[in-house]
Amino acid sequence: MYLLAFIGACVLVAMAPGVSTAVILRQTLRSGRGSGVAATLGNETGILLWGLAAAFGLSALVVASQLAYDVMRVTGAVVLVVMGAQALWQARKPLPVTAVEGDAVAGRRGAYLAGLGTCLANPKAAVFAMSFLPQFVPAGQDVPITLVTLAVVWVAVDVLWYLVLIWAVAQAKAWLGRPSVKRRLEQISGVVLIGLGVRMAVESR
Repeated sequence: MYLLAFIGACVLVAMAPGVSTAVILRQTLRSGRGSGVAATLGNETGILLWGLAAAFGLSALVVASQLAYDVMRVTGAVVLVVMGAQALWQARKPLPVTAVEGDAVAGRRGAYLAGLGTCLANPKAAVFAMSFLPQFVPAGQDVPITLVTLAVVWVAVDVLWYLVLIWAVAQAKAWLGRPSVKRRLEQISGVVLIGLGVRMAVESR
């Protein structure tokens, strides 16, 4: 029963729009389904690492240390602002007509790193892992093993949700891929990312 409750909570968490959603959708709109999936895998690698850290008590250091928290918060804010500025700059440039296979591979690698870096530089992810996962550990269970299992389930639910979003965006590719629409979406995503970065920079715990 606790596992079903946990899955339901994970679905609600995944559906709540945030930094990860903005980054994944931007990569999908910018470079297609492959980049969106790569960004998702990067983000979920970060989620899994935070889940493992929660299981073994490492993320407690971030929760306990104001300095560590602030360093991660500022780093995450800078990452988001830079990505937003890049999106705004990209919107000013002519859109490429085609992409060679090497460029696609490099783009997916960059999308993966964008997803991973954004997640790891977000102290809220560490705090959330520390406060969210332990609530669903039944009494008498091995805590580290149960937390690792819950982290894997959390990642699986996240991946399924983001794949649905990526599929939905891909279905609207004919309209979203028009140069004028794509340019405007770059502008919107740039503003959103910068806004999220500024909010992360100024907010406290």
